[in-house]
Amino acid sequence: MCFASEQDFAAYANWLKEYAKKFQVDLHAWVLMTNHVHLLCTPRVDNAVSHLMQALGRQYVRYFNFSYKRTGTLWEGRFKSCLVQQESYLLQLYRYIELNPVRAGMVMQASDYVWSSYQINALGKESELCTPHSCYLALDRDAMKRQANYRDLFKSHVDGELLENIRASVIKGFVFGNSRFETEIENLTGRRMTVSKVGRPVGWRKADIVKI
Repeated sequence: MCFASEQDFAAYANWLKEYAKKFQVDLHAWVLMTNHVHLLCTPRVDNAVSHLMQALGRQYVRYFNFSYKRTGTLWEGRFKSCLVQQESYLLQLYRYIELNPVRAGMVMQASDYVWSSYQINALGKESELCTPHSCYLALDRDAMKRQANYRDLFKSHVDGELLENIRASVIKGFVFGNSRFETEIENLTGRRMTVSKVGRPVGWRKADIVKI
């Protein structure tokens, strides 16, 4: 367990905001579960996500060990990440992340869970932690209509093949997008990016989803 109290969640969220600003990482969606974290973010400089996660991890482990009179590590190895194609793929990850507490049976609706970005993206709760992605902003120019359109995305759950593809992409460090995006990243990195995908939207822009 990584979070044992409301104070732990609050401490982590505070440092997440601090280090995201320091290392120039835009956070679009997030959820803090009891034993792991999901983040959807875009780095604005090279290695920004790695620097963010390293600094955040060290700070929180020191806090957690001191608070609970323990020693040693807390996270299970290095964080996992994958590149994400924008448009429909990116919004699928918004849903995947913010529906985590529902899939885990912790709450009935995403709006009932405090430690995620859902109340920010769907209900207009003010927060300095989230930076709206262009795909999110494209849902509507009007903030109220945009939030309503966003809530409509949550009328169906993330499950089946889509859920499997997202998890495989993160665990194996592949990309989440269509075949053209996959080929583009393979050519750039020299690595094979093979995992079955859902849908074939056109156009892409890089973002990161990380889980620790």
